[in-house]
Amino acid sequence: MNKTSFRQLVVLCCALVFILSQTTFEVRGQGDRWAGRIITGTAYFVGGARAAQSRQFSLRINRLTTAAEVQELNQTLQSGGQDELLRVLSKMDAGRITIGNGVGITANAIIATQQDAGTKLIVLYERYVRFAELRYGARSQDYRFGYAELFIGSGGNQGMLIPAAKIRLRNGNTWEVEDFGTFPARLMGLKVHGRGPR
Repeated sequence: MNKTSFRQLVVLCCALVFILSQTTFEVRGQGDRWAGRIITGTAYFVGGARAAQSRQFSLRINRLTTAAEVQELNQTLQSGGQDELLRVLSKMDAGRITIGNGVGITANAIIATQQDAGTKLIVLYERYVRFAELRYGARSQDYRFGYAELFIGSGGNQGMLIPAAKIRLRNGNTWEVEDFGTFPARLMGLKVHGRGPR
């Protein structure tokens, strides 16, 4: 499978996540069980111009994004596109995501959906765009979001991470997530710390 085909596959897989009419969100009482939990693991980056590497991954969950907030994000994307979505998303704060060393950045939205064997956590955040990208007008500056999917539960505890993503709307209510020409990182060995679900 060549790089272009793999990229298209990622777009189509991620697109299924945000079909709001069919998504079952955790109700508030269940969602609260995630508050204060920390998920750690390893992010494996493969392919691209750089050699394969691994980094520590951490997600601190302060709260889950509500269904009403997700609906607001969807309506914002419908009416204003990616730039307006970024403006609204940047005002949200659901936790903190860290890749490698450092203090990390705000995980603006953390969405939990029930799966047969556990829970899928979707993380959407405003990517830090470096000064050089802006100064030289790099194409990467159009990929303003970070996106992650974490599968927690029986047979799961893994996921994927797209450090630089562009988000579009398809068919009115489906979010299409496009990566910036690189293979998504694999999240492996995810562990939930605290009294949250295992």
